[in-house]
Amino acid sequence: MDLFLQALANGILIGGILACLTIGFQLTFGVLHVIDFAVGGWVMLGGYAAYWALTLLGLDPFASLPLIFLGFALVGRALGPLIYRVRMSRYARPDLMALALTFGIFIFMRGGALWLWSFDTRNVDTVIAGPAILLGPVALPVLRVVAFAAAVVVSLAVFVFLYRTRFGLAVRAVAQNRETAGLMGVDVRRVSAQVYAVYTGITASAGVLVATIFAVNPDVGVRYTLFAFFVAVLAGLGSVGGVLVAGLFLGIMESMVAIYVGTSYSHLAIFGALYLVLLVAPKGILGRGL
Repeated sequence: MDLFLQALANGILIGGILACLTIGFQLTFGVLHVIDFAVGGWVMLGGYAAYWALTLLGLDPFASLPLIFLGFALVGRALGPLIYRVRMSRYARPDLMALALTFGIFIFMRGGALWLWSFDTRNVDTVIAGPAILLGPVALPVLRVVAFAAAVVVSLAVFVFLYRTRFGLAVRAVAQNRETAGLMGVDVRRVSAQVYAVYTGITASAGVLVATIFAVNPDVGVRYTLFAFFVAVLAGLGSVGGVLVAGLFLGIMESMVAIYVGTSYSHLAIFGALYLVLLVAPKGILGRGL
């Protein structure tokens, strides 16, 4: 029982971070209808940005989070119009062209990371790391608890942004029907670009949390692209509300499989769960996907 409780706690803590790095991915899909293969690249670059902030400026990774969010949001704001232009183009399959563009961006990110840092793994230290919090038989590493709390705060901020602001209303209108939103006076191009900016900022910030726990190297982007896609499909593509549930489910499942079966089988279990969800509930576990 003690091992089960420890596995459950570990899965919940990691699941919250997975939900955080997926929530922007869902926003982008809902507004632009683009599956962004660069999501893992933003996670990776966010981790490296935290490493640079620590080594060059002496900033703790958690102290650098606002700067990293702002910096990557500006980059996303510059890329957003390009993504929108390709997605709304007159190509035969603009959705596939946009997907190919994001895949190319990811390849460029990975190649740039290899050129700058080679294959070396970088550890991102933080003063928050310390002894675990003991709750009976369960040990909760302080760093993971703080990272989980930061992920939850970011996720809640996104929900407040979507459901308590005028711009959030515009985002939901565009996600529901782009043409109607445009006829009602919403600047669809501007909304799409700003959503992409929010997405890159959030995802890079999640990369900081990931790097403090697991370190960072140029290949982690592939891993977290897969995780983001799995969480998005489990939640239902375009459903922001189901991301937290799907992230926790995926984190718990991976933790349980790793402890009771073996880490080499964790991805197999994830693929199996994904297949079952697509077979039984193609709109996600809450039935709210597009």
